[in-house]
Amino acid sequence: MLNKLYIAAAGAGKTTLIVKDALKNKDKKILITTYTNANCDSIKKKIIKMNGTIPKNIEISTWFSFLLKHGLRPYQDIMFSQRINGIVPVNGKSSKYIKRNDPKYFINKESLIYTDKISDAIIFMEEKNPGYIFNRISKIYNLIYIDEVQDLAGYDLDVLKYLIEVGINLIMVGDYRQSTYSTHNTSKYKKYNSGKIVNFFKNENSHLNVEIDDSTLSCSHRSNQKICDFASKIADDNLIIKSASKFKDNHEGIFFIPKEEVDLYLEIYKPIQLRHNKKTKVNENYSVFNFGDSKGLQFERVLIYPTNPILKWIENPENKLADLSRAGFYVAVTRAKHSVAIVCDKKFLNRDKIKPFLLPEDFFYKFID
Repeated sequence: MLNKLYIAAAGAGKTTLIVKDALKNKDKKILITTYTNANCDSIKKKIIKMNGTIPKNIEISTWFSFLLKHGLRPYQDIMFSQRINGIVPVNGKSSKYIKRNDPKYFINKESLIYTDKISDAIIFMEEKNPGYIFNRISKIYNLIYIDEVQDLAGYDLDVLKYLIEVGINLIMVGDYRQSTYSTHNTSKYKKYNSGKIVNFFKNENSHLNVEIDDSTLSCSHRSNQKICDFASKIADDNLIIKSASKFKDNHEGIFFIPKEEVDLYLEIYKPIQLRHNKKTKVNENYSVFNFGDSKGLQFERVLIYPTNPILKWIENPENKLADLSRAGFYVAVTRAKHSVAIVCDKKFLNRDKIKPFLLPEDFFYKFID
């Protein structure tokens, strides 16, 4: 079996591909791993829907749980005098001024390992005792599926490399355009951050013979073509997303909604509200998600509260949009089956770049390129 990296469009059926393939491999010892608990739950539900139950040969785990259970704890005595009790989330960088050979570099006073140091610690121990960790893992699993692989960073990439080198088959699936999260913030392999994991396998690890497949999952089965076209413009990477959606509706496309009409729009169409973070004011009577938290989810309609940089990019795509902002906006837009509404000031609608098109509802404005 080949090691494979699927590059997927949003809504292309990543989870379905993983689940179908895993269910076919009844003779394999399988791990399916992904970044978030929400994605793990989604995978479990998909397996149960297709198979009625989760087969005994398939284990589903978050990436951090897998690293802690099978990478760190079995040989933690190599580095630590006490048991690692769990993990502690880190958004930035932990233990900046402690050397790597000091256990305090990896864990806090409660013996919790920093999330930005788990894969680092595993690689450190593997280098001190070659073969211990990854040979053991190869006896537990011979096939590992990694969903949302674009979220892996730094020493995670070394973990992937070691897994392949000990003979474990990896099937990786991801959409680099959705790189809103990262397992940790590190300077290690920084050039492969923001979803550039394809280059990690193409450039300096071609000997691993990872096949890159950017065609199998290139069509969206979720969003209509109008949404796919807009998402392609956001991605700005020469890959055109085609829609294979069979959903039809009488309110389809990209719309710009004046702030004054948001409540009425919510009342009529009941979209899911999406925002950059909790600082953004929304209508609390309707469901809301942050951009990053909505990844992997699907909705009939969405209402997006854009940041100022996003609005400036819409006004003129030549304006710079940071990678994380671009990815967040891309994720938000591609959650929708039928319609994407973007909240803005009325004065924004009068600019030449966004030409207002009055709809029968007389207060909604449609995006025209």
